[in-house]
Amino acid sequence: MTSAEQQMQLIERGTESIIQKDELMAKLREGRPLRIKAGFDPTAPDLHLGHTVLINKLKVFQDLGHEVIFLIGDFTGRIGDPTGKNITRKPLTEEQVQANARSYAEQVFKILDEKHTRVVFNSSWMGQLSAADLIALAAQYPVARMLERDDFAKRFAGQQSIAIHEFLYPLLQGYDSVALQADVELGGTDQTFNLLMGRTLQKNAGQAPQSIITLPLLEGLDGIQKMSKSLGNYVGIHDAPGEMYQKLLSMPDTLMWRYFDLLSFLSVEAIAQLKAEVSAGLSPQAIKKMLALELVERFHGKEAAAAAPHSAGNLLAPGEIPEQVPEVILQAEGADTLPLAAVLNRAGLVRNSAAAKDVINRQVVYIDGQQVAGDWCMRVGESHVIQAGKKAIAKVLLKE
Repeated sequence: MTSAEQQMQLIERGTESIIQKDELMAKLREGRPLRIKAGFDPTAPDLHLGHTVLINKLKVFQDLGHEVIFLIGDFTGRIGDPTGKNITRKPLTEEQVQANARSYAEQVFKILDEKHTRVVFNSSWMGQLSAADLIALAAQYPVARMLERDDFAKRFAGQQSIAIHEFLYPLLQGYDSVALQADVELGGTDQTFNLLMGRTLQKNAGQAPQSIITLPLLEGLDGIQKMSKSLGNYVGIHDAPGEMYQKLLSMPDTLMWRYFDLLSFLSVEAIAQLKAEVSAGLSPQAIKKMLALELVERFHGKEAAAAAPHSAGNLLAPGEIPEQVPEVILQAEGADTLPLAAVLNRAGLVRNSAAAKDVINRQVVYIDGQQVAGDWCMRVGESHVIQAGKKAIAKVLLKE
């Protein structure tokens, strides 16, 4: 174990807030492994980089020697977290939750050490609660305080429906902390109400209340709204290496350092050095490539990362030639040469003759990596790698 002060420095990086920081420091000074809890409701089968902000913080605790508890809310997932929702969520079936839970467990070990991660399902204790137990749990929190919660308050003021079972969700999430005797719980900033509920219920149960660490919500590739599959601004853990690489390169320059701070495992000092190099004239695109390669390697391995910039199906940079290029053979049909527009059209690199003229006029046609003009012609017997725009590319051979 490193000193409590050194641990706190690593823990604080990229966090939004630490509630009762003095309590956390006192726990760290005890010198024992702390129980670090983070819960995930398996409401969808795939995780994206936004989810990994929290998982990365779990890894920090794990590397410091603490006990990481990855809680899969297979029971609470059937209720549906009302956080941020303006309507009652539709509950998932048990089969959907279990399938998603298995997928989650596989994905998190791209980051966490499986041998040193405790994976638990809250159905193992929630399923044992009787109706009397649930009533006793519900009796620990007043309705007036529940309605102070932002999303409930807005729905109540707007005369939108709030189902009774939705009040149970934060109570059950808080009860998870009691069942696990958590020392620390991690969550997104939108989870603060639920995280504080854990402290309340632990106090009522005679336990030392957990410290709370909130992590910022990662913006999606649009740089505006939080990363979400429904908004289409996400990078999925299961995205193909080339797709992940190209998505990360497409982010606005203004978002680059935010992603480094929340997703990269580079040290603070190393990131500061990169910032200095950009200030001195280094291209931001070069820095984004470094981050993209780091993340592709994390989720797909070194070989996939090395091949990602040239993977088939990528959006290609102008003049960039991937390692795998489809081959097309054209027949000259008695001619010695073939005009560029005809080559593009007959090779299937454009939809029609009008599209061929368009890419030529926009000067986005490259032959063997070099930009060409519209008067270029292909001779019989020649073979060239021809790129039209960002996606269409082929190795074209013109035969007699």
